[in-house]
Amino acid sequence: MQNSKLMQGFTKFAVKLGNQIHLRSLRDAFATIMPLYILAGLAVLLNNTVFTWIFKGKALERIQYWGVVITNGTLNISGILIAGLIGYQLAKNRKFTNPLASAMVSIATLIVMMPNTVQVIPDVAKKAVSVSAVMPFSNLGTGAMFSGVIVGLLATEMFVKLSQIKALHINLGQNIPPAVGQSFDVLIPILIVISFFAVISAMLNNMAGMNLINLITTFIQEPLRHVGTSLWGTILLYSLGNLLWLFGIHQAVIYSSILEPLLIVNITQNIVAYQAHKAIPNIINVSLVQSFGLIGGSGCTLCLLIAVFLVSKNKAARTVGKLAVAPGIFNINEPVIFGYPIVYNISMAIPFVLISYTATTLGLMSPCVIQVPWTTPVFLSSFLATAGDWRAVIVQLIVVVLGVLIYIPFVKMNDAVVVAQAGN
Repeated sequence: MQNSKLMQGFTKFAVKLGNQIHLRSLRDAFATIMPLYILAGLAVLLNNTVFTWIFKGKALERIQYWGVVITNGTLNISGILIAGLIGYQLAKNRKFTNPLASAMVSIATLIVMMPNTVQVIPDVAKKAVSVSAVMPFSNLGTGAMFSGVIVGLLATEMFVKLSQIKALHINLGQNIPPAVGQSFDVLIPILIVISFFAVISAMLNNMAGMNLINLITTFIQEPLRHVGTSLWGTILLYSLGNLLWLFGIHQAVIYSSILEPLLIVNITQNIVAYQAHKAIPNIINVSLVQSFGLIGGSGCTLCLLIAVFLVSKNKAARTVGKLAVAPGIFNINEPVIFGYPIVYNISMAIPFVLISYTATTLGLMSPCVIQVPWTTPVFLSSFLATAGDWRAVIVQLIVVVLGVLIYIPFVKMNDAVVVAQAGN
């Protein structure tokens, strides 16, 4: 009875966490922007591998222009994009009638919080010079992603609350176009929100010589990212997410809402560094986790399916395996999770968590520098994620073999449990 109450309490907490409106908005925003990161990874991969095999000199420089402008339109403005998407998603989740206005306010507010004067290094000079009225990619792109998240959340919450005050509405009547009416309806809240953040920006600049982007990056983004995506931080968060499966709750509650955004920041930094031929800063990132900790889906369940085909004598398990293997190749594992089942199946709990964090910590190959779609099949995913490092395929093969060996005794154990239950 006590265990049942504990399970129910944990389940309620996990569901509440998954439905928390800010985490849900964050998850939705990053899910929306994901295709751009995948496109950026593809462009960087082609620019630095395939194109270099085919073209040389000026021809290579001209063809690489294609990849450079794609990077500029994706990674290098990702801070701006994520601010607008969070503004939209949060307003939408708040049931606000004008989410596009929230996106606009979030983007404008983030620009307002950026410095008006920046330090740049011209090609003809070796030291930095001050330049006014410019917005470098360092303030718009991956370095501003957390700033975009925080500003997007704060500006949207303030804007939505002010927009609910009827005294601040301007009603022009019914004989005007709807778009004009909606615009004037939120005019005063927009003025208040952007002006408020502009005052903060001016105070930071004039009194401390700083700006919010640098403050957030230095004191929030980097400490949180280093802790959350450290070896032990990733193991803890990812294992906790997998533990939720045992209670019938999708691990995305933890993974997609908390861990994945941090891992995405890491891979975007890796892509930028790889594009610039600099040292790769982050071993642990979203591609590493997906390619080596999600083989077949959460818990490396493709290894489980292989183990089932090798040793299981249970007809139901083998039937589920046959049905689950096709989606499992593309890392879709709900059929095996709920059909085997892993949910509420104690004999599967240990390897489910064990394989995940063991595979995630492997770094015996080049760092992952490309974000590949999560549905990319095994072996191809590791090859692409590391920009064509064949050693990554060998490491992934080792992970698969190890995963199968670990799962085999638990598959046998599960067969024995099924037989015993049938006898009773």
